[in-house]
Parts: sequence; C-alpha cells; structure tokens
Amino acid sequence: MALKEEGQNLNEAKEKDQYMRQKSFSCSQTEKTSSQKRTQKRIHTGEKPFTCQQCGKSFDLQGNLKVHMRIHTGESPYTCQRCGISFRQKGNLNNHMRIHTGEKPFTCPQCGKNFNQDGNLKVHMRIHSGEKPYICSQCGKSFDLHGNLKVHMRIHTGESPYTCQTCGVSFTQKGHLNSHVRVHSGEKPYKCQQCGKSFDLQGNLKVHMRIHTGVSFKQKGSLNRHMGIHTGEKPFNCQQCGKSFSRKGILNDHMRIHMPTVWEEFRYTRKP
Repeated sequence: MALKEEGQNLNEAKEKDQYMRQKSFSCSQTEKTSSQKRTQKRIHTGEKPFTCQQCGKSFDLQGNLKVHMRIHTGESPYTCQRCGISFRQKGNLNNHMRIHTGEKPFTCPQCGKNFNQDGNLKVHMRIHSGEKPYICSQCGKSFDLHGNLKVHMRIHTGESPYTCQTCGVSFTQKGHLNSHVRVHSGEKPYKCQQCGKSFDLQGNLKVHMRIHTGVSFKQKGSLNRHMGIHTGEKPFNCQQCGKSFSRKGILNDHMRIHMPTVWEEFRYTRKP
C-alpha cells in the first residue's frame, strides 16, 4: 500500500514538474514577444527610456546604453589580435580587421571601386551623384564631407590650429603644416623617376615632369620663360640680398620677405 502511494506521489511530482517547465517556457516566449513589440513601438513613438546618468543621452535599447557607457568608462573589450588596437563595439573590430585581410566587400555600382566599409562607399557615391550635404552657414558653400566643412569654417573663424614649432607660423590644415616644415628640414620626398631629382612639394614634381613629357606653349614668351628651367638662367636679381630668380613674378613675391617699405618702393620703381 505504501509503495502504491509512493508511486502516485512520484507521478504527481513528475506531472507537476512537466507543467511548471511548460509554464516557464510559455512565459519566456510571451515575455520575448512582448519585448519585441515594445521595441518596435519605440521605433514609431521615438521613446527612449534608457538614459545615461553621466551625460543625459537617451537610448531606445538597454544594449545601446551599455555600449554608450564605454565612452565614459573607457572600456574597449574587443581587441585586434594582430595589432592590439581595442574597440568599444564588435562591429568596429570587424570593420578594422579588413585592413589586415584586405577584404573590400562593398562595391560601387557606377565605377566598380571596392571599399572595406559601407560608410566609405556611401561617401564615395557622392562623387557620382554630386551630393554635398554639408553646407556652410556663413557663406552657403557645400561640401561632400563633414571634415571638409570643418576645415572650411576656419576661413570664417580665423582659427589656425596647426603651428610650426620652428618659426611659429600657423596653418588651417595639418597637410599645409607638413609641407611647410620641409622648408626647415630640407626634406624632399617627391622624386622624379626619370632623372632622380627630388622636390619638397608634389606640385613642383608635376611641373618638373613636363621637361620629360614635352610641353607646348601658345606664346613664344611663355616658351622662353620655360626654357629657363633647362638652361638654369635666372636673370631677375634681388637688389637687397642678391638672390636670383628665373621669373619676375617669383622675384616680386620674394621681395615681400624684406621690409614692407622696400616692397612698396620696389613695386612703384620697377620697370614694366
């Protein structure tokens, strides 16, 4: 009799356990569906119930808030195994890995050029579409990149954040500072593959290449001036320091180095 009661108790317990597991499973599914509906609803309502306690920025998903918090904590849990750079999001690490693998899965439908990130392709497409979504509020000029607008705004603000440590001259763009520094260092990184001559600016190399490719001129005077490149002739002399130049215009620019009063005198006394 006792064995029979024990068996019944075991069966009841088993049935109860199965019921509870089924109930638990059903509740999990219901909660999941309910959560998905709430998330979908926020897309339409714009509701952002998860707020950062540090800066007050709000998010529609708790996961997005969690990722955002890494800005404040400095946490970067996703690390590249090749170069050691760390990222706050796994997607950013995946994008970075294409630098090492060379993978470029995003292709321009217009010209066939490939890119390692979808964002880079979108920016590239503006070349074909002519789209320039970043507009200067001061003068109305448009730009394809936000960075270009930022640099342009320095014309209006007068900001020149890149300063030469040797002479103190400031520039609006880092590239301009890099070119300027070569005046002091004497570096000439642009080398002619034809004759080996080196230049500090790429534009100067481009002008030089005309010697090898051949250049035509509409006027004889332009040809005569050009020939000075080959002959080395420099007929225009600075009366202040004795430096010589191949063109009068270059001498005119050079004169600004000397005192402004000298420059003004030179302007009005030089022969036409």
